[in-house]
Amino acid sequence: MARSERGVSAIELAFLMPIILAAALLIVQVALWFHGRQVAEAAAREGARVARAAPADASWEEEAKAKAESVVAAIGPRLLSEARADTSTREPDERWVSVTGSAVQVIPLLPELAFTVTATSGGPVECFRPDDGGEDCDAQG
Repeated sequence: MARSERGVSAIELAFLMPIILAAALLIVQVALWFHGRQVAEAAAREGARVARAAPADASWEEEAKAKAESVVAAIGPRLLSEARADTSTREPDERWVSVTGSAVQVIPLLPELAFTVTATSGGPVECFRPDDGGEDCDAQG
């Protein structure tokens, strides 16, 4: 190695290290976002299961929200912070639950880089429907 090239490796490493570190943190952040999304999907699915199984005349919203939020609390309260559940109906006999929260941040010093996760699950209310195409669940009472 020529005398003029001494210390070049250290300088090259100093230039490359921020790029390597940023790539590693990005990989970890994507993994945490994905895991938070899985938690939100599981919570929405369980909340929708409660909502769809409730009778047509029952107050299902609070039970579905409570179930979804309890699943988040049991599986990953730190993976999905500030999680909240919302309910909705799309058709007269369809019930849906959405779970929204913030995924864990690798670098928490940058709050403007919040990674919001939203998952929605639902479907038709589970009830008896006659073969002749009669009334839907809400009309049966």
